[in-house]
Amino acid sequence: MANINEVAEVAGVSISTVSYALSGKRPVAADTRRRIEAAVLQLGYSPNAGARMLAGSRTQIFALTEPLRTDTHAPTHMSFVLATAIAARRNDYDILLLTDEQAQAGMSRVAANGLVDAILVLDVAPDDARVALARQIATPTVFIGIPDDNDGLICVDLDFEAAAAQAVDLLADAGHRSIGLVGQTETAYVKSNFPPRVRASVLERSAARGVDAAYGTTGSKHADRQSTRRTVAELLDGGATALILHCADDAHAAALAELDARGLRVPEDVSVVSVGASFDLTALPVALDSLPLVPESSCDLAVDLALKALGPDRPEPGVRLIPPTYTPRGSIAAPRSSEAAAD
Repeated sequence: MANINEVAEVAGVSISTVSYALSGKRPVAADTRRRIEAAVLQLGYSPNAGARMLAGSRTQIFALTEPLRTDTHAPTHMSFVLATAIAARRNDYDILLLTDEQAQAGMSRVAANGLVDAILVLDVAPDDARVALARQIATPTVFIGIPDDNDGLICVDLDFEAAAAQAVDLLADAGHRSIGLVGQTETAYVKSNFPPRVRASVLERSAARGVDAAYGTTGSKHADRQSTRRTVAELLDGGATALILHCADDAHAAALAELDARGLRVPEDVSVVSVGASFDLTALPVALDSLPLVPESSCDLAVDLALKALGPDRPEPGVRLIPPTYTPRGSIAAPRSSEAAAD
């Protein structure tokens, strides 16, 4: 195991400067700090880890890495931060929130300093840079989300594929043969792991059920009312008799506003089901059937796995998918053409 002398040598600074940078007792120039953090990562240096193992003590702190970017949908992300904090406190742990936009920097820092017992990873991207770091550090790490490269990692998430497929089944079973997916923003399909999974599952299940499916996004970087309404209009004009909403809360409201402006009622004229919503759907003007993303379910499981990783019976790496739960609220019915045929 590397020692502090080696870190100082690689970084080209004194041992005391390394100590100050890692402890935070004295300010260190940003350039110098970066060199030290790079040396720590390169050498796999973990100060105090050995002493803590010998003493059998813990910090009682989990780090939660949640990069806050300009395109972050704050209400959704904060619901996961809150759920994680509550789950941690239930187990006598506090949360150290890391909001660096360059997420791996904060994660590297706390791992090098031995400040936390485990790291929980939020806002997981398909090609997340924190994946490589998680494999290098000794600190147990749990991903709340699934990166494309998840080999050897512990990941938890809603089974978005199953939720999307169930939504298609509900509409197909009701008699709908043309479905529109109102999706996330365009940026989300690049930076997030779950929107592409929902989209792919909707299209695949629709094809398997002999149902036509189309989708549209709700804006470029942020969901906006105009883009959402335009997408809904295009899907309806294309023949959709039912909508799957997999978008933010304000986009849900905008979609319903477009239906209302067209004089269309839910479910008499258009059936609607929400997939993967982590916000309160009861605040919407129309009660919607839903297969929600429940932050508490994912975060409780992630904290439980992090705790187990600190004990003798460490959990095996792998993806843990949480089965979706369906809440019916009366927003799905047979399409009017089917009713007419039945009469």
